[in-house]
Amino acid sequence: MKLEQLIGEATEYDKKVMLEVKKPKSWLKSVSAFANGVGGVLIFGIADNDSVVGIDDVKKAMEVISEQIKVKMDPTPEVLLKAHLVDGKEIVTLEVYRGEETPYYYVGEGNYTAYVRIGNESVMATATDLKRLVLRGKNRTYDSLVTDYSFDDYSFSKLKAAYYKKTKKSMEMKDFESFGIVDKNGILTNADALLADESPIYCSRLFCTRWNGIDKASGVIDALDDEEYTGSLILLLEEGMNFARRNSKKMWKKESDRRVEYPEYPERSIFEGLVNGLVHRDYLDMGSEVHIDIFDDRLEIYLPGGMYDGTLIQDRDIDSVPSKRRNPVVADIFSRLDYMERRGSGFKKIMQAYEVEPNYTEDKKPAFYSNATEFRVILKNLNFTDEVLDEVLNEVLDSGRTEMEIKVIKAILSSPRIKQKELAEQVGISVSTIQRTIKKLVKEGKIVRVNGKRDGYWKVL
Repeated sequence: MKLEQLIGEATEYDKKVMLEVKKPKSWLKSVSAFANGVGGVLIFGIADNDSVVGIDDVKKAMEVISEQIKVKMDPTPEVLLKAHLVDGKEIVTLEVYRGEETPYYYVGEGNYTAYVRIGNESVMATATDLKRLVLRGKNRTYDSLVTDYSFDDYSFSKLKAAYYKKTKKSMEMKDFESFGIVDKNGILTNADALLADESPIYCSRLFCTRWNGIDKASGVIDALDDEEYTGSLILLLEEGMNFARRNSKKMWKKESDRRVEYPEYPERSIFEGLVNGLVHRDYLDMGSEVHIDIFDDRLEIYLPGGMYDGTLIQDRDIDSVPSKRRNPVVADIFSRLDYMERRGSGFKKIMQAYEVEPNYTEDKKPAFYSNATEFRVILKNLNFTDEVLDEVLNEVLDSGRTEMEIKVIKAILSSPRIKQKELAEQVGISVSTIQRTIKKLVKEGKIVRVNGKRDGYWKVL
């Protein structure tokens, strides 16, 4: 079997040049992280540079691995051990399946420690990570938990109005109970608390900013418009859409029999992106909120929390992403109000709304980005042309730049989170040439990497 196949078949993987028998924590922390995440594979006998080193005694190594997992993991995760012959040498793979009894702890030195994956590293779980893992292990979700708040102490005019608009009926107490948002004793769940007019959940907030330029520091005036909204999720949805409408423009031209409109952003795409943000955000992250950031060339919707299944959205086929809901009670309520569908087709609708616009081109395709702690929907401004971008380029470039350097900077301005491989394909040169060009531009202070190699983005200075 080829090494590329072993690595290619794993969503997450770690390579170990050898099995450290006396230091099991060095590899068992990855077992914990894989079981607490989406699963993964440990490959023993492979160096960091992918050269095959091999394991001397495969049978003994597999016995040690199996025994250490039984003794030093609690609970014991489901795994699959295999031996492989690669380039004439034997190696061992340890496949760890996604666990259902989270958290999975490494037990050592009298301590229980849980690990999670951040990028390609296994790191100690934070207190918030542990809360998520405990809920998952109990098959519970944040929005289904009962609070200390009484139904009688709160009003729900926004929810009732939305329900009446949908059904033409008044919302009664039995409807609240059938929605699963209040228990038989009249105590609110977190879902209902998020829908109360004066929501007691502090992080139920939406920050909206219309920035001046193509990043958050483009001129003397940083922001042209900004608002902060708190309260019911329905209020946040309404006000977020109002802010987006107020800060986006629509061109039009008259043809012989009709008027053709050219919006900067399809309203349906903004709506679906904002619903996704409010419904699927991680409410256990109490120190963050949903953001709408509008720049000259794009509109970004940010929400705390990555993909619920731990995968990266940029690595997935948008057309085949299954519906996995972090807050299923809230999602069910929104679907009953016709704000979203149960089938999880929001991403498709974002794409479809763009594709039918008369000024849509392939380079204006919406982009999606996630890591372990955040998710972004990036909507390109359909009316932001190359001519406008050229004006920006004139402000940030000095003379003497090569055509290739200009293309690289232009691509980064259009898509700050673009990967080097994608950049090479777009510019039409090799990845190694792109790497040399980026290194030169960084050294000369023209671009900088923000927030690290894996989860960061490029910024033009």
